[in-house]
Amino acid sequence: MDVGADEFEQRLPRLQELVLGADFVGLDIEFTGLRTSLSGPQQISLFDLPSEWYLKTRQSARQFTICQIGLSVFTSVEGEPNKYVAHSYNFFLFPTTFGILDSEFSFQASSVQFLNQYGFDYNKFLKNGIPYMNEEQEKKIKHSILTGNWRVRSSLDKDQIKVVIDEVTRWLALAEEGDCMTLPGITGFQAFTVQLVLKQALPGIQAVRTDHGVTVKKAGKQHRWYLEGASCDGEGRWKEKLLLSARGFSVFFQMLVKAQKQPLVGHNMMMDLLHLHEKFFRPLPESYHQFKRNIHRLFPVLIDTKNVTKDIWKELNFPRVSNLSEVYEVLNSDLNPTKNSGPVIIHASECEKYAETKYPHEAAYDAFLSGSVLLKVAHLLLWRLHSAGPAPEPSFALCLEALAPYLNQVNLIRAGVPKINFSGPDYPSVRPPVLLLSVSRWPGVSEEQVYREFQNLCKFDVRRLTRNQFLLLTNKFKDARSVLKEHRGHPTLRVALYRHWRHSPDVSCLLQVCGVVTTWALLAFLLGRPSP
Repeated sequence: MDVGADEFEQRLPRLQELVLGADFVGLDIEFTGLRTSLSGPQQISLFDLPSEWYLKTRQSARQFTICQIGLSVFTSVEGEPNKYVAHSYNFFLFPTTFGILDSEFSFQASSVQFLNQYGFDYNKFLKNGIPYMNEEQEKKIKHSILTGNWRVRSSLDKDQIKVVIDEVTRWLALAEEGDCMTLPGITGFQAFTVQLVLKQALPGIQAVRTDHGVTVKKAGKQHRWYLEGASCDGEGRWKEKLLLSARGFSVFFQMLVKAQKQPLVGHNMMMDLLHLHEKFFRPLPESYHQFKRNIHRLFPVLIDTKNVTKDIWKELNFPRVSNLSEVYEVLNSDLNPTKNSGPVIIHASECEKYAETKYPHEAAYDAFLSGSVLLKVAHLLLWRLHSAGPAPEPSFALCLEALAPYLNQVNLIRAGVPKINFSGPDYPSVRPPVLLLSVSRWPGVSEEQVYREFQNLCKFDVRRLTRNQFLLLTNKFKDARSVLKEHRGHPTLRVALYRHWRHSPDVSCLLQVCGVVTTWALLAFLLGRPSP
């Protein structure tokens, strides 16, 4: 089900009820872009430590924005512990523009092209996106609203507001007391803005939001006295409603945070977590460890199905897959030994869009796939655990027990370690060894030239060590072995295992300094000895 700004508030109570009663929530997010750079200092590399990876992608999360959030809320059916109902929702988002808030963000051409390929509706994103803000922005706008120190920000809004005021003013001159007019097409947070402007510009009217827009009523003399003498409490409640509408999706984010007993489930969800922190909580901190602590406090139970499936896929002899849809297809095929005994997942009656049709890379559909993969993989783990004896009646509590080794471990696509552990220290790298490439008879060779030299054989990340030496790193052991074998005895490109104590320029420099100091100390000792 698609949800925009014009219907978000009326659905909020139902959404809160679903989340609080759920077993877990599947999440997926679509962005206007992913990376700040594909080359240069911001390029993500297998050489990056988690802290280095974070600083590079932190910039990406600050530069781009969220265009769609998908949530799939999974709830077990009472009396049928192996059956689940999924409520799946697409939320189109657009940053709050009100008063002093006017966010800037970028589009990445490849990301726009990718979403267009899968039918993403940019009109819903740009014209009917739900507003949102983080805690820092909320403090600013709250102060602005409660003190009355606010103004319409963009020139487009000013033009629209001017047209509305002119229209209401002309109507007001001819209207009788008690007459009403409707300003159609003004809904959601925009309606609050119009109400506030009309209230300040034309005190002789009453403006009320309706399903069809904003209804304006010409108040009688007695009613005007009532409006002018309205209590401060009533004014305060009205401003609180305005703030609630301006916060938009951030209200729902706080509901997710409060439902901390339910796991938050995604597939390759690291970028999702960065954007959740930046857009709804606080600007991303410079400290990687502070970011980890913040996320763990917000969402104490995270499950990344990419991390889980990557770990068990080879053990189960499943065919290689490259994306979430393929993972889901394998688990639904006859290759899965628990296909017929696995969990039954049905769509809620108002969310049947995905019952028969596939919508890859639509956020709610991918959120549904993530949740379904979680249940099917957990059932596989339970089946393997109890293969020697009778299996207990499945329940989500048992699923969580089976998934315990994978809790709070989130996959990293390219970095020095394969995953981040949000509930403790990160695990050591299990990448193949670093290779040292020594180049001769190729003056001025660059990292890019070295990369192209090897790309037909296999994919390596390249980092310069010295003028004629480069470090090579891959995430496949067979590629490292292949390059060592193919370049044995090569006349210009010598490849060997990199040994830090032997090849590092810093270590070599230190050894040279120590050698010089030792030599001078020995000479001083010998020259300083008295003659016999």
